[in-house]
Amino acid sequence: MNLEDTKENPQEKEEVNTKDHSTKLGTEPIGKLLFRQSFPAMLGILIMGLYNVADAIFISRGVGLLGLAGVTVAFPVIGVLMALAGGIGIGGASVISRRLGSGLNKDANLAFANVISIICFIGILGLLAGLFFAESLLLLFGTSAEIMPYAVDYLRVILLGSVFFTAAMSITNIIRSEGNAKMAMLIMLKASVLNVILTPIFVFVLHWGVKGAALATVLSQMLAVIVVIAYFALGKSSLQLHVANLKLDKGLLKEITYVGSPTFVRQVSGSILFIAANYMLLLHGGDMAVAILGIVYRVLMLTIMPIFGIAQGMQPILGYNYGANQLERVRDVLSEAMKWASILSITVFVLIMLFPEPLIRMFSNEPFAVEDGKTAMRIIFAMAFLTGVQMVAGGLYQALGMPKQAMLISLSRQIIFLIPFILLLPIFMGYQGVWWAFPIAEFMGFLLTVYFLNRDLRIRRILHTT
Repeated sequence: MNLEDTKENPQEKEEVNTKDHSTKLGTEPIGKLLFRQSFPAMLGILIMGLYNVADAIFISRGVGLLGLAGVTVAFPVIGVLMALAGGIGIGGASVISRRLGSGLNKDANLAFANVISIICFIGILGLLAGLFFAESLLLLFGTSAEIMPYAVDYLRVILLGSVFFTAAMSITNIIRSEGNAKMAMLIMLKASVLNVILTPIFVFVLHWGVKGAALATVLSQMLAVIVVIAYFALGKSSLQLHVANLKLDKGLLKEITYVGSPTFVRQVSGSILFIAANYMLLLHGGDMAVAILGIVYRVLMLTIMPIFGIAQGMQPILGYNYGANQLERVRDVLSEAMKWASILSITVFVLIMLFPEPLIRMFSNEPFAVEDGKTAMRIIFAMAFLTGVQMVAGGLYQALGMPKQAMLISLSRQIIFLIPFILLLPIFMGYQGVWWAFPIAEFMGFLLTVYFLNRDLRIRRILHTT
C-alpha cells in the first residue's frame, strides 16, 4: 500500500489521483453508468452466491444433511461478524463516495484509513470468539446434540479466519465506492473460483468434512485480501492509505457506523431470524427441517444477489451525484435501478414457482428433502416479485446518508414483521408455519417501503412534486 511517513502532518492539503473512476459518476450517461457499476457488482455477488450454493451441495453430498444442518445453525454467529464487516464497508463506501463527489479528496483518504482500522479490530474479535467461545455460542442458540459436532467444526475454522472475511468484505465495497466496480468483482471472482476448487478436494478427497469446507472458504478470502493489498500497493486506486490516518477520527467513526448501521441491522436481523427459525424448526420439525431451511436459504440468497448487485452498483452513483447536487441524475438512476430490479424479481418469482424440484435435487435426492423442499421454496418465494423495490430503496437511503429509513425497511422485513410470525404460526400450522411467515412479512415490508419512498423523496426534492 502507498504508506506515507507517520510524521507527516495529516492536515496537509493533498490531491488524489482519481484515475477517472470517481469523476465518471457525475458525467457518464445513466444507462451506461448503471450497467458499468451494477453488472460487475451483480456478477461478483452472484459468483459469491454460487460458491455458497456449491459449498452447501458439497457438504450435503459429501457429509450429509446433518452436516448441512450443522452449518445452518452456525450461520447466525457468522452472520454477526459479517454484519459488522458489511456495515463498516457500506458505511465507509457511502462516506467516501460523497466526499469524492464534493471534491473532499483528503477526507476520503481519512475515511478509508479509518475503515481499515475498524475492520482489523472486528477481525481480531472474531478470532478470539473462535478460539474460546464457539461451542458456547452454539449452545446458547439451542443447537441439538446430533448436529453440534458439525456446527462446532465449521464455526471454529471460520472464526479463526475472520480477519480475512472482514477485510475482503469491507474493502471491496470501498473499491466500488470510487467507481471501480470491475476490480471489486474480479477480487470476488478469484476468491470464489479458489473456493469451488478447494472445497471438493478437502471434502471428497481428503475427507476433512465440514472443517475442510470451512478451511476452503477461509483460504479463498485470504486470496481476496492478497489481491486487495496488491491493488493499493500498485497505486491503482484513487485512494491512498497514510499511516497517520489510521488513528480513529471520532466524527468519521460516528458517520461511518451511522450510515452503515442499516446494513449491520439487516444482517444481524438475518442472524436473529435464523436463531428464531432454527429454534422453531428444531422444536416442530427436527434436524431435517433445519437442513431444508439451509437449502432454501442458499437458493434465496443466490437469486436475490443480482438484485442486491443493482442496489450496490447504484450507491456510489447516487452518493456522488447527491453530493454534487445533481438531483436530476439521482432521479434517473433511481428510476433505472427500480426498473431492472423489478424485472429480476419477477423473473426469479416465475422460475421458482415453475421449477423448484431441480434446485432441491442439486442438494439431496432424499424424498423428504425433495417434497418438503419444493413446498418450502414455493411458499417462501411467494412474494419474491416485490423484493427488488425494497432492496433498491434500502440502497437509496444509505447512499443519500439517510440510514434511519434504510434501517426501518430492513427491520420491517426481518424483525418487526417476520420474527413474530415465525414464532406464532408454527403453533397452529406446525413447522410449515415458518415458511409462511416469509411472504407475509415481505408483503407488509413492501407497503412500508412504498410509504417511505413517497414521503421522503418528495421532501428531498428527488421526486417531482407536481
